[in-house]
Amino acid sequence: MNKDQVKGTLKEAAGKVQETTGKVIGSTEQQLKGIKKKVEGQAQKNAGDMKEIIKDAGKQ
Repeated sequence: MNKDQVKGTLKEAAGKVQETTGKVIGSTEQQLKGIKKKVEGQAQKNAGDMKEIIKDAGKQ
């Protein structure tokens, strides 16, 4: 597991929390910020996954 995978997973989780908080308090702005953060985290995690795939392919 590399830094991008870890950071992406954490950012995705924080986004989910922010989105849920926005729903609870009725703040569309917070919901949208949470969704944005969640998507950014997913993208960062996917980039980390690709790095691992490339790294593993280089070992073969």
